[in-house]
Amino acid sequence: MSNSPIYLDHQATTPLDERVLEEMLPFLTSDYGNPSSPHAHGRVAARAMDIARRQVAELAGAKSQRDIVFTSGATEANHLAILGAALATRASGGHVVTSAIEHKAVLAACQRLVDHHGYTLTPVGVDRHGRVHPADIAAALTPDTVLVSVMHANNEIGTLQDISTIAEITSPRGIILHTDAAQSAGTGHLDVTELGADLASLSAHKLHGPKGIGALYIRDGIRITAQQTGGDQERGLRAGTPNVPAIVGFGAAAHLITTSATPPPTHTRVLRDRLQNRLLAAIPGATINGHPHCRLPGNLSLTLPGIEATDLLERIPDIAASTGSACNTGSGEPSHVLTAIGLTRSQARATLRLSIGRTTTDTDIDRTAELIIGTARTLRPAPLDT
Repeated sequence: MSNSPIYLDHQATTPLDERVLEEMLPFLTSDYGNPSSPHAHGRVAARAMDIARRQVAELAGAKSQRDIVFTSGATEANHLAILGAALATRASGGHVVTSAIEHKAVLAACQRLVDHHGYTLTPVGVDRHGRVHPADIAAALTPDTVLVSVMHANNEIGTLQDISTIAEITSPRGIILHTDAAQSAGTGHLDVTELGADLASLSAHKLHGPKGIGALYIRDGIRITAQQTGGDQERGLRAGTPNVPAIVGFGAAAHLITTSATPPPTHTRVLRDRLQNRLLAAIPGATINGHPHCRLPGNLSLTLPGIEATDLLERIPDIAASTGSACNTGSGEPSHVLTAIGLTRSQARATLRLSIGRTTTDTDIDRTAELIIGTARTLRPAPLDT
């Protein structure tokens, strides 16, 4: 029996599926060819990449595998999408719209357009559930707007955005719509065709694939200016020898999801709700962040008034969880996501992010509830219902 902590940080990263590793191993050993090489070794690698590209396209709901460009992860995909699309359409305008709760990679890319390329940026606020209202996006648009970037699912509070309605606003105006779909791709919520997204960023390690590989979906007809030049790989949009083992792993992880070879998201949601209900019933004043229904099935952002979340987690080494996004680790500032939905600094510091995945068990949930409730009692010795 393993003595490892109960892993409840699936939104930070997921464990590599053993079936994915099995598919990757030959390309780390015997099938080591460069896919750009014309000989047999290269052709084996190139065919494997073609299969993986098709598998990722199927996961995203893309019409063609040519719509998928592999990157080093969602961060690079976000930068390629935002800078690449904005710079390719510079002649049409210099205004970009995003939301106040985007991942830092998106916000940084948008800010780079402002600082280095003279663009203007409008961050649109959200409601207390973390939802961007499409009408607010419409109100932020100007004749100069060339790009809107709104994430599909938030990485801290799990809220799902109404991307399809936003697309109905941007598409008739010829404005490119990008969505960071790193969190939603593995949960059955993503279909870029139905959403109407022009660009979508994906990440393998959020869906039980390897780290260091991601992809950008680019709808046919969308122009992108390459950000990493020096070769013709990935349609000339991402120079460099492809990471074939990781790409194969990404494809394998995607295929497991599209072929229903994994537990359905409903199973994850049932476990999440079970933990949520137990904690809310036992800890007075505890509240849930994010939309009550339109939320990732495994996300549980929980505010425990009067309790420092970092202190609580330090006292429970048997649980591997976080106080927010992994990209905020080490920062003394409260989460920009939590403050955007109206939490005070003290409330933000009292917030846990428990993210449940397909490897989570009933036993994990019951043990987690016991540990958090018991520890909360010691940190805030007010009466707790059990």
